[in-house]
Amino acid sequence: MSPSVPLQEMIRAIRSARTQCEERGVIQRECAAIRAQFRQADNGGRSHNLAKLLYVHMLGYPAHFGQMECVRMIASPRYSEKRVGYLGAMMLLDEKQDASLLITNSIKNDLSHSSQYVQSLALCTLACMGSAEMCRDLAPEIDRLLRASNSYIKKKAALCAVHIVRKVHDLGELFAPAARSLLSEKNHGVLHGAVVLITELCERNPEALERFRKTVPDLVQIMKGLVISGYSPEHDVAGISDPFLQVRILRLLRILGHNNEAASDAMNDLLAQVATNTDSTKTVGNAVLYETVLTVLDIKSESGLRVLAVNILGRFLLNNDRNIRYIAMMSLQKIVGTDHIAVQRHRGTIVDCLKDPDASVKRRALELSLALVSASNIRSMMKELLIFLSSCPLELRAQAASVNKCMRVSIHPHAGGDVRDETVPNLIQLITTASELHCYTVHKLYRALLTDISQQSLVQVACWCIGEYGDLLLKGDCQETEPVQVTENDVLDALETVLQSHMSSPATRGFALTATMKLSTRITDNVDRIRSIVSIYGSCIDVELQQRAVEYNALFKKYDHMRAAVLERMPVIERNSPGHTNGESSGELVKEVQPVKVKEGDAAPTQQPANQVCDLLDLLGGSEEPLKPTSAQSGPAPGQPINTSNSSGGDLLDLLGGLEPVAFTPGQTLTHEQKHTGFSSKQEGIILWCKNGVTLTLSCEKQSDSSMTVTLTASNSTDSDISSFTLQAAVPKVCIRTFLLWLAPSGDSLPAHGTAKVTQTVVLNNPNKVGMHTHVKLALTFKAHLYSLYVRK
Repeated sequence: MSPSVPLQEMIRAIRSARTQCEERGVIQRECAAIRAQFRQADNGGRSHNLAKLLYVHMLGYPAHFGQMECVRMIASPRYSEKRVGYLGAMMLLDEKQDASLLITNSIKNDLSHSSQYVQSLALCTLACMGSAEMCRDLAPEIDRLLRASNSYIKKKAALCAVHIVRKVHDLGELFAPAARSLLSEKNHGVLHGAVVLITELCERNPEALERFRKTVPDLVQIMKGLVISGYSPEHDVAGISDPFLQVRILRLLRILGHNNEAASDAMNDLLAQVATNTDSTKTVGNAVLYETVLTVLDIKSESGLRVLAVNILGRFLLNNDRNIRYIAMMSLQKIVGTDHIAVQRHRGTIVDCLKDPDASVKRRALELSLALVSASNIRSMMKELLIFLSSCPLELRAQAASVNKCMRVSIHPHAGGDVRDETVPNLIQLITTASELHCYTVHKLYRALLTDISQQSLVQVACWCIGEYGDLLLKGDCQETEPVQVTENDVLDALETVLQSHMSSPATRGFALTATMKLSTRITDNVDRIRSIVSIYGSCIDVELQQRAVEYNALFKKYDHMRAAVLERMPVIERNSPGHTNGESSGELVKEVQPVKVKEGDAAPTQQPANQVCDLLDLLGGSEEPLKPTSAQSGPAPGQPINTSNSSGGDLLDLLGGLEPVAFTPGQTLTHEQKHTGFSSKQEGIILWCKNGVTLTLSCEKQSDSSMTVTLTASNSTDSDISSFTLQAAVPKVCIRTFLLWLAPSGDSLPAHGTAKVTQTVVLNNPNKVGMHTHVKLALTFKAHLYSLYVRK
């Protein structure tokens, strides 16, 4: 093939190659010929050769040797060569290439050229590949062209200014005055460039945003002119006048009206007019309507206008185009929390989208359907979700079975092992809030428990409901289901089956044992059987289950008078945060309770031996006889409160917290309210108790991001020794693993004059950053008087 063949011949030869190797041979021969001609001093076919090289570059072959030829052709006075040179620069050069700096002076000269077409070439090239250095050097020239009289040049200059603002943010202030004046232009191309430039300035500079909010009336007038204008062949697209400019203006209005009452009020009427007058049968009309909806939902719009926007999205759900249905559900999912009632009106259409063959549409429909489930529509929604669960793809089954707000899906046999861990607490939270469904729920879950106990999440929720609402199950008068007579023995048999099954996990057995214990206050004839079941697990090999059984046995024997109050029905569980479950929420501080001083004249408790272990923190109500001092030796007078020092501060890694003043008298056990004083601090060396020469301090040392060491130090600066010094703690079950190690104290006595101190160390490990609290009891004998201090941390 001759080196001088036209571009068309080279293209034909490349396309006729039967193999990749043959194609490479053709290109290599042609590239060699092009390089040879580039080296010639007088080459009249430079633009012809560069055009062929650009085609080779488009095919993915190396063409970097043509960069310098582009620089030379840009400097040429001939328009034909300059045009191909600029095209080559946009394709072969970028801001990382050193050769790009060589064309800066040529671009500057061409920006002042007498021909608008040469100016256009320079503007397009700068907007395409201009580096930050080039933008700084040429920004004044672009600002000058923004004020030119030629609309063709102003349109190109506006788009070039957008590129400069993106590259160098500080240059935005340079273009702001010119951008404001461009809104008075009649040319749609100039208006489009001005709107894009103003949008870029407002997104990057809050000061520019406040300044351009004054242009909202001008933008509203431009938009109204587009909406009410008649047919214009130059700008009409499928019956819509310049939909590209309309979309750009709506996006800018959305930015200007966000969190601004005045700007939102100025555009409310316009948005209502666009929403009602735009044809929704064409794709371009749907594009304008979609931008209108996004603007309405993002500004401070009127309630009626928001309902209109939701209705537009509801019509989108009926569109045959799957892409339109998809973006409609994405938008509805974002606003379902704020406009829940308006979205609920389209629940039927949303549920129908679960049958869509497209997997993406089906997934979004599932997410939106779950978000719409509430206590009022659970009966109707559960049927549709059950039908979907029985036939949904495997990749959606886990999501469907999570049922963040739907009770019935989780007990369906098709859910299998795909139920997520958070389903149990979320489902329990939903059940407690829907009081009218308690009877229906406990009946359905009881039947599911009799059918299958292999699904652990199902069994746990069922046991919890039977324990809480077992009395409703025994009544058998549920209106939503067929009446079934359930006896007390039937319910206990079901729970005992769960306890004895090899399929039950330790957590599930804990649910079942607690449910059995709670039934002791909800039934009348089988309390002895419940006592027998509980006592069996007092020697269980599982420590958690054994602890529960021992505590429940204590309720039966020692604290039977309190059993009904302890096992009363759970209150409504409020969900305060996304990660909140039936327990402490992550990062939430313990609420502080105001201290309660003990009144003077209270009976002094009798003293017990120092080595006797008393009920830790009086967790079961403190029904034992109070301790009394054996003598009236000198010390703090009985009835005179001793206050701890008050420390303040926030939570320390959400592990510990501030101590409120605690008032107590010698030998006096604090009330239940006084036990629950809060403690939170981020300080080190916090004084917990400093009175009459006795000081107890707390210091923390961070070991890593999730672990720390807490040291309690006690000292005695009085003239008398302190004996029988003990520090005891009780930790909730959710925090047991966090308190990694509670070391023994260094001693049990505090010598006088601070000659020695007693220290005790606690090692904490909290990788999940859960909220921590513990009950602490401090006891000591000071001049034959026994003092007790309760603190909740």
